[in-house]
Amino acid sequence: MAYSVFDAGNFFVIPGSPAEACKADSIMVLDKNHLLAKMGYGSEDVVITIVGSQFLYRGLWLEHSIVLRAVLPLLEDFPLDNNSYSHLKIIVLSGDSTSNYSSVVEAIAYNLKYPSGIVKHVAVDMAADSVLSISDVVIYGSFLEEQSFPDILIKAMCLGKPIVAPDLSMIRKYVDDRVNGYLFPKENIRVLSQIILQVISKGKLSPLARNIASIGRGTAKSMMVSETIEGYASLLENVLMLPSEVAPPRAVAEIPPKLKEQWQWHLFEAVSNLTYLDRNLRSHTFLDDFEEQYNRTQQQTFNAITATNYSFLYSIWAEEKYSQMVNSKKRREEEMLKDRSDQSHGTWEEVYRNAKRIDRSKNDLHERDERELERIGQPLCIYEPYFGEGTWPFLHLKSLYRGIGLSTKGRRPRTDDVDAPSRLPLLNNPYYRDLLGEYGAFFAIANRIDRVHKNAWIGFQSWRITARKASLSGIAENALLDAIQTRRHGDALYFWVRMDDDPRNDLRQDFWSFCDGINAGNCKFAFSEAFTRMYGLKYNIESLLPMPVDGDTWSVMHSWALPTKSFLEFVMFSRMFVDALDAEMYDEHHSSGRCYLSLSKDKHCYSRLLELLVNVWAYHSARRMVYVHPETGVMQEQHRFKSRRGHMWIKWFSYSTLKSMDEDLAEESDLEHPRRRWLWPSTGEVFWQGVYEKERNLRHKQKEKRKQKSKEKIERIRKRTHQKAIGKYVKPPPEGTDNSNATMVTRI
Repeated sequence: MAYSVFDAGNFFVIPGSPAEACKADSIMVLDKNHLLAKMGYGSEDVVITIVGSQFLYRGLWLEHSIVLRAVLPLLEDFPLDNNSYSHLKIIVLSGDSTSNYSSVVEAIAYNLKYPSGIVKHVAVDMAADSVLSISDVVIYGSFLEEQSFPDILIKAMCLGKPIVAPDLSMIRKYVDDRVNGYLFPKENIRVLSQIILQVISKGKLSPLARNIASIGRGTAKSMMVSETIEGYASLLENVLMLPSEVAPPRAVAEIPPKLKEQWQWHLFEAVSNLTYLDRNLRSHTFLDDFEEQYNRTQQQTFNAITATNYSFLYSIWAEEKYSQMVNSKKRREEEMLKDRSDQSHGTWEEVYRNAKRIDRSKNDLHERDERELERIGQPLCIYEPYFGEGTWPFLHLKSLYRGIGLSTKGRRPRTDDVDAPSRLPLLNNPYYRDLLGEYGAFFAIANRIDRVHKNAWIGFQSWRITARKASLSGIAENALLDAIQTRRHGDALYFWVRMDDDPRNDLRQDFWSFCDGINAGNCKFAFSEAFTRMYGLKYNIESLLPMPVDGDTWSVMHSWALPTKSFLEFVMFSRMFVDALDAEMYDEHHSSGRCYLSLSKDKHCYSRLLELLVNVWAYHSARRMVYVHPETGVMQEQHRFKSRRGHMWIKWFSYSTLKSMDEDLAEESDLEHPRRRWLWPSTGEVFWQGVYEKERNLRHKQKEKRKQKSKEKIERIRKRTHQKAIGKYVKPPPEGTDNSNATMVTRI
């Protein structure tokens, strides 16, 4: 629960678990008398255990001293015998084995005048279960407000121990005073003393306390059941994104009350064996004791052997320490002298030239890993779109594959993965990143593709395919590369995930029936509306885009390969189609989160329709479609051209038609700058003939401007006024010589 307090934005904490109750059942099987004897207590001793918060803080010792003072009147019922032995035992269960809190507890007991041997400190990590098992009463000695019900109290209640705790809000929520536990106000410690005297009467546990402990055990075994079930239900509701063909689950409030009242223990009985757990616990206890004894024996033996060598070891250690200090001092002096020494920095011209040289060569300093270098000479590169660190284990590390992160934050370190948002700023918008899904990777790669992709063929593979263990094997990869290099099928679409093997298609439906099945029955209608809007048709075509049932299959899950040139043509078609879909559905989906392609709120909306779009484009643009078996690499051509005759709409999908439509949209975006919300310009490049002419004119103007500046500079140099020389000075000869030959030549 501390996570939910310190960082509520990143942690979703679910309180409660049946683990403590299950563990308590196995602990109760242990022999209490054996545990008492092991800790040095007798069967007639009354053990009171003081527990507290799992966190250590400054006021802990003060709270323990207050509780020990409240228990002090109980000593009158346990007088010392002739051997100064008392049957009252108090254990302070707190801290860990590495702290020296035992001395603190001893000092508190001494100041409160407890007889020796009554108060004892035990670390929580040493024997918490054993201490709680032998306890007769458990007192919660922490007065700080808790975020959840203390685990140590749940364990004590499950063991059937009466608990005494302050009336903190979290404890008061589950414990009723004198019903399933005892509560006392933390401001009045006298009440605690009265409760202790009532719980332990005449040196024994009172019948009322035993009854309360029994009721408390039943409470603890079903504690926080409703919070746990509702928490997990809410977690699954927000994490799992169910497809549209699945009926939405019921709301959390509709969970039957019987399931939230107590744990379904009959389900645990089918998978648990308390006898085995007990045997396992005992074996672990035995091994811990044996290991502790063995380590102690080995330490004693080692100390006996090396006692005579302490002086020798100390001298070696001192010498090593001295040498390290000398080396460190020498190294520090050398660094200081290096900074003070004169260094030749050269002239300003040399510094300027060096800086320019570094700027020109900074792009060449990029160190490329082996996979990146191997990828340059390959005909194919398969991109694997992913989002978040949870998908990293399902991404390949071969040179044939390259990751493309749909978010900048979740990219893999020390890899050459493509950062999709930096190539397509639209993906920085979470709405469109979720809406497009892996289609956003297509648009990001196609945007100025020559800067990131240098291969003749391009492919994509969903990480979900690898999670299903249905990705390409090494044999299939080699078969695919061989088919590409030999141009066996020409301009073809290779895919390796079949629609008829998809888990969502149990009935082996045809293309449009399957599409309707995963899109709430509205796939064909949405496709017809988008197609009509995309081509600007004034009427709807009922028999839109036939996808015949000829016994062959189709591609799903975005796992296919294409020539790079064909991929750009496909993206050109997809951009216009997605823009038409967005114009049709944006208003309703963005405001309410609902669209008619899903039965419930779905932030992915038409991503399942886009999953099948490549089949429509490949079929009607007369591309060959070849299925590659992901294990054997055997290839089967689907929907041969002979069976397509009379069914393909080639004119609608021809390159000339799509290119003219793309240029019309680019011209409108470049010249008119429409103010309406428009998705198409944000999905890739905006280019038409006017852009080329505009860039050419701009380059021409810049060239003319440079020429004009050069002419003006030359003209200024020519028009400079040069001052004529006034005269010439001749140095006179040194003194002591004849000055008759000294002359002064003056030119006027």
